[in-house]
Amino acid sequence: MNKFIKEYLVVAQNASGRNMNVPLYRFIGTLPGPKVYIQSSIHGAEVQGNVVIYHLVQWLKTLPICGEIILVPNCNPVGTNIKAGEYTLGRFDPVNGTNWNRGYFFDEELVQQFAQEVTNDETIPDIKCKFRQQIKQQIQQKLEQEWGLGLAQRLNLKLQQLAFDADFVLDLHNGPVSTRHIYVPEYARKAAMSFNIPHVILIPNVFSGALDEATFCPWWTLQELLSAKRQTSIDFGVEAFTLEMGSQEVISFNDGEYDAKSILAFLSAKGSFLSHSFEPELMRRIAVTLNNYKILYTQQGGIVEYLAQPGELIKKGQVLARVLNVDTLEDERATTDIVAPCDVIAILHFPSASVLSGTQLYKCFTEFFELEASP
Repeated sequence: MNKFIKEYLVVAQNASGRNMNVPLYRFIGTLPGPKVYIQSSIHGAEVQGNVVIYHLVQWLKTLPICGEIILVPNCNPVGTNIKAGEYTLGRFDPVNGTNWNRGYFFDEELVQQFAQEVTNDETIPDIKCKFRQQIKQQIQQKLEQEWGLGLAQRLNLKLQQLAFDADFVLDLHNGPVSTRHIYVPEYARKAAMSFNIPHVILIPNVFSGALDEATFCPWWTLQELLSAKRQTSIDFGVEAFTLEMGSQEVISFNDGEYDAKSILAFLSAKGSFLSHSFEPELMRRIAVTLNNYKILYTQQGGIVEYLAQPGELIKKGQVLARVLNVDTLEDERATTDIVAPCDVIAILHFPSASVLSGTQLYKCFTEFFELEASP
């Protein structure tokens, strides 16, 4: 049987000086295997991942695990509780405006220095253990610095300490009004075939502050440096992904079960279970490189009807949305059609019907292609 441990991590204190805790669910198998870290709701309005983790907990009570799986639902209770009327304003730290998902640690010079110090007789497991210790020590030093840290960065670093121990990291998110999609580093594109997610964004090994990048960038950089140094291919087997589970501010237990099985299929392919109990669905997966994942901005303000639904293919010149201008209701200027500048797949759109000029109206796939098992 798996060993189950429930712990609590203090991530902040409120203005009354009381600790704000998040639960950690640990499932440890009887046989060795990969370590997995999964978190949800780093942005407070993105709540569907909590339902996914609920279903994962139910499955992991009985599935024979190899290795360890750590689940951290609702990892940002501060963001979840920032409400304005009917809406959750949980994307940014309200004190200093920092994005809750942009305060993780990465130091490329540190990785380069570490690579120079690795000797030729050190094994891959020894290198991984030593590298993890060094990165986690650097994170702890930042947490303990006497000048302190902003709330968002402190939260991020505490979570990163947990995540950096893992071989596979999944960060569960939601778009505003969105279809399922996943961010996948280019080197791990084959892994996208193990998830039941039809839309794939291939991202370069460049750190922009998010948790997935803070996980795979150090390992990929070290891999490249040591492969060149030893004149042989080195693979540390560490991968990280951002999964967008649909729309924010809503949950669905049925969808949560579907996405939990999708994650279990991925973990099964990575050796987390004694048997391959879960298989990915046979489905068409459409991919795009990050530079072709485009934002369509509104040229005018007004009230918008979103005609293109998330996941829908829209041909060049077809109408994506219609804008109503209440200052000109008496003539033909009352409505304006916003058309697709090229063939696109609408992935998500702005959640409100009221928009200012320059609003990010849609995010779309352009120059997309079908993803195959091998590049």
